[in-house]
Parts: sequence; C-alpha cells; structure tokens
Amino acid sequence: MLMADLFLKYVKTEKCVNCGFCGSVVRCPGSGYCIGCGSCYVACPYMAREPVEDHEPRRKIKIIVDGTVYEVAEKTTVMRALESLGYRFTRFPEENAIFSPCLTGGCYSCPVIVNGEVKPACHTEVKDGDVISTNVEGVEPLRIVEGFSPHQVGGVGTPYWVKGKAGYIEVAAFAAGCNLRCPTCQNYFVTYNSALPAMTPNEAAWKLSLMRKRYGVDRMAISGGEATLNHDWIVKFFKKLRRLNPDENARFHLDTNATVLTRERIDDLIMAGVTDIGPDLKAFRLETFQLITGIEDKELALKYLKTSWDAVKYIADNYYPEMVFMGIGIPYNRFFYPTLEELLKMGEKIASIDPDVQVCVLDYRPEFRRREIVQPTPKEMLRVKEALNGVGLRKVIVQTIAGHFGP
Repeated sequence: MLMADLFLKYVKTEKCVNCGFCGSVVRCPGSGYCIGCGSCYVACPYMAREPVEDHEPRRKIKIIVDGTVYEVAEKTTVMRALESLGYRFTRFPEENAIFSPCLTGGCYSCPVIVNGEVKPACHTEVKDGDVISTNVEGVEPLRIVEGFSPHQVGGVGTPYWVKGKAGYIEVAAFAAGCNLRCPTCQNYFVTYNSALPAMTPNEAAWKLSLMRKRYGVDRMAISGGEATLNHDWIVKFFKKLRRLNPDENARFHLDTNATVLTRERIDDLIMAGVTDIGPDLKAFRLETFQLITGIEDKELALKYLKTSWDAVKYIADNYYPEMVFMGIGIPYNRFFYPTLEELLKMGEKIASIDPDVQVCVLDYRPEFRRREIVQPTPKEMLRVKEALNGVGLRKVIVQTIAGHFGP
C-alpha cells in the first residue's frame, strides 16, 4: 500500500561550492536517498540546499513501537514515523513529550532504542521490521563530543584572574548539537557534527580527566554546540568528572547559551558538580535575539530568551558567588547592534542583578553563513567596555583580536 502524505527532500542548488561539509561533518542517515531529516539544509555554510516537495510514492512498512505493531511510511525518520503515531516532539523541554532540540543528530536528546541500539530519533531512518522503544530509562545516554584540547584563554565562565596566567589554564571538550540556528555560529563544525561516534558520559569524563593530568591544569570545561541539551548525559558527565577528580583544586566549568537552562536543570547541574558557569545572553529584545539565533518561531524564541535571562538571575540569587562562579557572555557585532542602545539596556539589567558579576563581551567574527560581517576592532570593543562600565557593570572584559582587556 502506498502513502500520499506530504514529504520534503533537500536538494543541491547552484550555490553549492563542493566544500564537502555535508559529507564530512554531516552524516546523511538515508540509505542512498533523502529521508527529509533536514540536517544538510540547516548545516550548509553556503545555504546551498533547499527543500522541495517529494512526490515519490512511499510504501507502508511495519514496525513495532513500545510493543505494538504499526504501519508507517518508509523513507523517513524515526521521529516523523513516531509523530504520525501521535508521539509528541518539542524544541523546549516539556512533560509528556520527547525533547528534540538540535534536529541534526548530535545531541541525542531524543533517544530511542532501535533494534537494541540507542539512536537519535531525529536522525535515524525508519526501516521495515524495526523494533523501537521510546522508554530509555536506565539506558546509558550518548552524545557526540569532540575537540578535547588544552586552552590558554578559557571561556565565558573562566574567571578573569585565571585568564591572565601564562600557558594552558584549562582543558575543554565540545558537545555537538545546538537548539539555535545562529547564522554567525562561531563553532559550526562542532554544532552540526553527526559523523563522529557518540560517547557515554563516562567515556568523555575519563578522556577529559586524562587531559587534565597531561597538561597539569585544574580546570575542566565543556562547551558546544550547546552542552546542556541532553540533560541526562551532562548531569552524569559532571558527576563522573567530579568522582575522577576529587581534589579541592579541581574546577568543573560549563559554558552554555542558557536557553533551556530551567531552574530544575540548574539545580541538577550544581548538585552534579558544576563549579563555574558561563551563560550567554544573546540579546535584550526579541527581534535581536531572532536575528542572532536564527530562530524564526517567535513563541519559541521568546521562551529561549526568557529562560536565559531567568537562568542568570536564578544562579545569581541562589548560587553565586558562594557555590558557583558565574561569568556572563554577550556577543557583539555592529551587525547585531548598529548602536549601543540595546547593549546598554542589557548592561543595566545585568547590573541590577549584580554589578560585580563578570561580563565578557565577545567580538563576533565573520563565520558560517555571515561571512560578510566585519569583526569589531580592539578600539571598538574598548568603547563597548567603557559604555558597559558606565551603566554600572564593574567587571567587564572584552575579547579582541589583540587579546582580552579588562576588567
């Protein structure tokens, strides 16, 4: 029997420059044909893929989901198949729904068990005879993690007095998958990676701990992508990291866009061992947030924006500075902020939370899909610092091509 539901496929356009990104970094989950996952579409640096209606007839195939036999369309994702059966997927964590924030197969936040193996529902082809379980309780979580390396500067959540030291100051890992679609993504090779094998929290914690010993540092960090998407994974990662590094000098650092960092998730992470956290605040106004993040859905964008600001205030009110060090990141480029008006509103709001909290302004460089923007000069960044100091922030650092300045 054939199915006539509307499906999409993603095809190359004349914009393609054969950069190879959609083959080397993005792993196509289809078996020689497009199953409409959309990974190549959102990941292409040159926007050289476009969606078109796929009118190819699709057979019905039989699968078993949570013990019940169903018929679904072939040549699509497990996620779409489950949606057709009434399962609900969301891009913000909710009760009675499967959280599927990245939709590119890196974060494994939408895990299902397919024929005995943990797979991301958003990035796995459904096949005839599949036995699928949506109950993953007690199953070891997975996530793609890469870029284990030493760093001389650190991240947003690195205290300024540590940044000034010579040599390496921390080791870091980077988690694939992100819920945002920033056209200026500064780390898109990590964000959209679905080609590497996934790791357990224990594997990643062991690897980062060994790197700490190798480079003789006390700080261990994870960033992304967005490290907090797969909550089960990140909590177990920090718990294992703390067990492997029980000494009082060890510091456990998380950098995050904070857009899904609910109060409950923050509590879990602090209890798991996080000692340093660097939430990014992308914007003050919803329109600017959408411009920077590429999130077109206003309701979702507003939820992300409010959650990030609430996370900063919640951490400041309940954990900072006694239990956790917090450094706040703000992206800056004239493309986002033609004037400093909105940036100053952000500064005023942060100062009302805590004028002594560390704020690091990041000079966003031309990258990914916005290669035409101009990276701010050191002089421009120093003007930003002066302006933020002027609204009451006492510890402002600016990142520049000439190094970090401040506080």
